[in-house]
Amino acid sequence: MDKPRFSMLLLEPGEIYFEDFSCIMSDKESVSEENARQGRLKLCSKSLVFEPRDWTYPLVKLQFKDCDKLSIVKPRSQEWRNIIRVSMKQYAEMLAENVLAPYKFVYEKRDFFIFFDFASAEECLSQMEQLQRASTLHAPEHNSMVATILHSRYMRMVFDPVMMDDFTEEIICELQAEKISPLVRHQGKLALTPTTIYFQPFSNVESSPILKLKLSDLKRLYKRRFLLRQVGLEIYSAEESSLPHIYLTFQSENDRDRVYKILENSPHVRLQSVHTDEMTLQWQNGIVSNYDYLMYLNCLADRSKNDLTQYPVFPWVISDYVSEVLDLSKVETFRDLSKPMGALNPDRFERLKERYDEMCEPKFMYGSHYSAPGLVLFYLVRKYPQYMLCLQNGRFDHPDRMFNSVKDVYNNCLRNMSDFKELVPEFYDVEAKGDFLLNMYEIDFGERHDGSKVNDVALPAWASSPEDFVLKLREALESDYVSKYLHLWIDLIFGYKQRGEEAVKAYNVFHHVCYEGAVDLERVCDMNDRHALEVQIMEFGQVPKQLFTKPHVRRITHRIQPSLSQSDQINASYEMECVDTFRLHREAVTCVVRKGNRVVSVGKDGTLKVYDTVRKKQIRSVILCTTPLSSCVMVDENTVAVGSWDNEIYLYDVEYGRIVESFRAHDDSVSCLLWLQNERVLVSGGWDGVARAWGSLRRVGQALRGLQAELDHDVGVTSLSYRRRRQEVDILAGTSDGEVFIWELSTRKLLTKVSVHSSAVSCACVVPSADRMVTIGEEGDMRVTDLGVLCSVYQKQFEAAATALCWDAGDVLWLGLATGGLKQWHLHSVAQSGDRHAHSDAISSIYFDEVSQTLVTASKDKSIKIWQLSRPS
Repeated sequence: MDKPRFSMLLLEPGEIYFEDFSCIMSDKESVSEENARQGRLKLCSKSLVFEPRDWTYPLVKLQFKDCDKLSIVKPRSQEWRNIIRVSMKQYAEMLAENVLAPYKFVYEKRDFFIFFDFASAEECLSQMEQLQRASTLHAPEHNSMVATILHSRYMRMVFDPVMMDDFTEEIICELQAEKISPLVRHQGKLALTPTTIYFQPFSNVESSPILKLKLSDLKRLYKRRFLLRQVGLEIYSAEESSLPHIYLTFQSENDRDRVYKILENSPHVRLQSVHTDEMTLQWQNGIVSNYDYLMYLNCLADRSKNDLTQYPVFPWVISDYVSEVLDLSKVETFRDLSKPMGALNPDRFERLKERYDEMCEPKFMYGSHYSAPGLVLFYLVRKYPQYMLCLQNGRFDHPDRMFNSVKDVYNNCLRNMSDFKELVPEFYDVEAKGDFLLNMYEIDFGERHDGSKVNDVALPAWASSPEDFVLKLREALESDYVSKYLHLWIDLIFGYKQRGEEAVKAYNVFHHVCYEGAVDLERVCDMNDRHALEVQIMEFGQVPKQLFTKPHVRRITHRIQPSLSQSDQINASYEMECVDTFRLHREAVTCVVRKGNRVVSVGKDGTLKVYDTVRKKQIRSVILCTTPLSSCVMVDENTVAVGSWDNEIYLYDVEYGRIVESFRAHDDSVSCLLWLQNERVLVSGGWDGVARAWGSLRRVGQALRGLQAELDHDVGVTSLSYRRRRQEVDILAGTSDGEVFIWELSTRKLLTKVSVHSSAVSCACVVPSADRMVTIGEEGDMRVTDLGVLCSVYQKQFEAAATALCWDAGDVLWLGLATGGLKQWHLHSVAQSGDRHAHSDAISSIYFDEVSQTLVTASKDKSIKIWQLSRPS
């Protein structure tokens, strides 16, 4: 068999492989066909591993700690000169006939003779004796001694430019690094050139003497936490590249950040960027599935399938493993996602709580974690048996303690005082078809207490096969019930209930060493203490990096679609054609509205203009005051209300061309107006910090008597919007300091206020179906705020500042930019669906007319444009 059978997984986790030698191994001092095997000897930090060339023979592992003596043998013939005798108290055999099985431990004394083909026995013996001495030390001292040996080898190692694509390439930086894969760390040198990442391993265990990753193929780049230290970097490149993925760790955070910065700033790197808030909004809208969103959050929280200490964590969602048919319409079918696993069973929870209350600080509710290497491999032992053998020194778990039945494991997680584990993504991965549930390698895992052999995992009655089981679990994960409550589980694992006072309130407290920042390994000088902490961190489990410090937004379950293709998203947007352009004002247009065939506009020149879209000419023009006009709204078919910088509100009759009434509405300029059609109430906002609600507008001289509400703010009111809640109407007032106040109109009660922008709120609109508010700030950034949890779920800074905002009462927003650009943005797919240069200066006002399906834009360039909208066929 040409393919090498040796792998780092045959060593202990963390053990270092230095080099190998061509040799013959025999149990006698002479070489003969009966007792000698040709192969290679692997020199490792804790053992010698002999790999025979003939795959029918097992690999032999000789642990230094079990070695009685190492010595050079004087040759009896001229043929062999370099011979070392290794006297063992016991040894292990692995992969006999290349069959994956528990290691065979031979507990007897035996001498092994190693006949080196080329290497010097004296030099090899010196290295072996050094490592044998290290094996007699306690673990911390052993690790320190091995690290010294490794450092000495590293200092002698020079990166070989011959391996580079072009040896004339300039090396920007060269660092010591480790390539990480599950339970394995490959030491080596990282060299970075302007076009390529090179990783040269210390040893020849990799399939290639050097690994290469072209910067032009690089797609995604993640800073990673490794063993609670910020030293990891995970790199993904194009699938078709020779190295589609590599996970590296560095000696310090500064080294990692240096490489990250170089890659990020490289002109050859084009990273695929998906912002957290964009992904969250897409998930909330139902475009991103629950499965994909959880995988994304795990990735953000430093969970990777390449690191078993931080493997992606998924929730148990089903609690029924006994029924013949799985009924996803019943609430009882599902697990309570608002509680950690340890709090689901009331009886066990009470006992845990009693223990917690009696405990000294630092307290913890749960003595074991929901995800750790042993727990991950408990689920995946059939798929990755070599990982379990590595983790457990060549043995599988006791047959009765293995993952034998889904129902039994769930019940144990509910009742056992030390079992709180969640799931791994494989339970919901329909593409893998549940292969982790099958004993695909036909491994002999042993017999249980009842005599039954451990084979495939026993599934619930409602699952006909592993593929069916995973498919049904995925359906449950994407169900309306889970979608409705998944944000509560996210709060526990990745969010604000993960740590601190909120974690205590939620009974979600684990041992303090599980939390990032709880232990600074760099400051632990005592080798014994540091080693103990490293082992505990590695084996016990790590809480994910905290992603959210406020309650996570809910998913909008009534809008979730089973499948939403890209074409569906595009069809929800509009095609636009400019059908008319006109200039009526001498200065910048500040606001525009449309009613029927009339377009009404006001400007900084103090004039109100009325334009007829059929006759394509101006039909009214009136100077209302000598100061600029700020805003206008139609309060009925023919009457327009206008706000002015002279503190007045003017009511103008378009039909008869006269001012019906004007009244002093504020003690400072009127900044914005809002018309509530159902209530027939006009709301005005002023720079005096007050929002006022007016009724009786059609009765001449009665407007002031119709004052219904005065809503006070600390600073000027800059924008107004509203939302309906059952029978109530709420007024949302944006202010000059970036806050939005939410008032209940009928009671004049302040419900809440939320800080949204760092500058004045220029425009705002409410999307009632999603209970969201979209705002733009004076500095030009757009934000989407979830009114349920009162926090921003999305923010966007365009290439130019946004200056105007309009909503079509569906899922489409239009944003006007300071450069005159007009963007169409889809709120549901969280994507831009249109972009055009509409005006030569900043767009100051956008109005959508549903009846005529037109959009009207007004600009500082004094022009007004009418756009005909149509849906793509």
